[in-house]
Amino acid sequence: MNTINTVGIIGAGAMGSGIAQVALLAGNKVFLYDNQTNAAENATIKLKNTLEVLVQKGKISEEDLQKANANIFSANTLEELASCNLIVEAIVEILDVKKTLFASLEKIVSKECILATNTSSLSIAAISSACVYKERVIGLHFFNPAPIMPLVEVIPGVATKENLEIELIELMQHWNKIPVLAKDTPGFIVNRIARPFYGEALRIYDEGIADFATIDWAMKTYGGFKMGPFELMDFIGHDVNFRVTETVFEQMFFDAKYKPSITQKRLFEAGFYGRKSGRGYYDYTKELPIKPIENEELGEQIFNRIICMLINEAAEALNYSIANANDIELAMTKGVNYPKGLLQWANELGIKNVVNTLTNLQNFYGEERYRCSVSLKRMSEKDELFMF
Repeated sequence: MNTINTVGIIGAGAMGSGIAQVALLAGNKVFLYDNQTNAAENATIKLKNTLEVLVQKGKISEEDLQKANANIFSANTLEELASCNLIVEAIVEILDVKKTLFASLEKIVSKECILATNTSSLSIAAISSACVYKERVIGLHFFNPAPIMPLVEVIPGVATKENLEIELIELMQHWNKIPVLAKDTPGFIVNRIARPFYGEALRIYDEGIADFATIDWAMKTYGGFKMGPFELMDFIGHDVNFRVTETVFEQMFFDAKYKPSITQKRLFEAGFYGRKSGRGYYDYTKELPIKPIENEELGEQIFNRIICMLINEAAEALNYSIANANDIELAMTKGVNYPKGLLQWANELGIKNVVNTLTNLQNFYGEERYRCSVSLKRMSEKDELFMF
């Protein structure tokens, strides 16, 4: 469909390698670069081994394998990416580092080359400010593991040229992904709307209402989530999850809704990142799982509190045109595997019930954290439902 056929991936970690695999199997020539010695070469070898396994499992053909092996190259310098039509960076989530990289790339690639960032929460506009040709910069946020997770958030910045997002949406469809269009605001769709899944669970724990295992049990039992909040944070890693929470909180001008938890901050500071380090909320060197307190009333209370906070965020995202209703539902079901879309959930629970829960929480705590979305209040008064 498009003229994009040579893709550069910067960052040879799990995310970068995963994006490289997706691009390869869509028929592109791929250059993989990392500034760590031998990282790109090692990642390329590992990627080829992964493709061999996919052949053995019948997921791809031998022809696909041969084509991919002929199209993957490990680059030792950024200059080797000069022929790329599209570059996707998947490096550390530090704004100045990304800006420095993009400024360097502009001296190497053509004016037509699209520069995409895989950032999960940083401003596209801020990253593009390092570039002379800001209009070529766009957000292309994959979810980990990229070959498996179908969702990609496409995020144009204020300087991004008109219709570039349409080109990238079509490209992602060609890559067999499910793209959604998001406004350049903190956390985009998923990492903004999902904050209460983590933050409200932590608040419940910090108040001593329930322990980690009980909160996880409640969300799986009464909400149908595949993983509870603490299991999921440990799986993602606190080096990632806490940084995103911190970034969204700061970029939303310290809105109390997104306030991080000291409990998670201490784990982050101690290097207890979760499964990857052997310890997070749970200690993975010891026997698991820990038995929850299976109290029905408590479980329903926990679920109702967290789900209403999530619905509130989804309603706010829609109200402020962060994304349309269909893309919000797709983002949460395909990006973080929620059992159903939050707007659909609001309709099923009853918008009046959601508003009452949030109002009661705000009245009890007296905190802005629990303020109800104006759009939910209006819908409740008019007995309206979300349409998508």
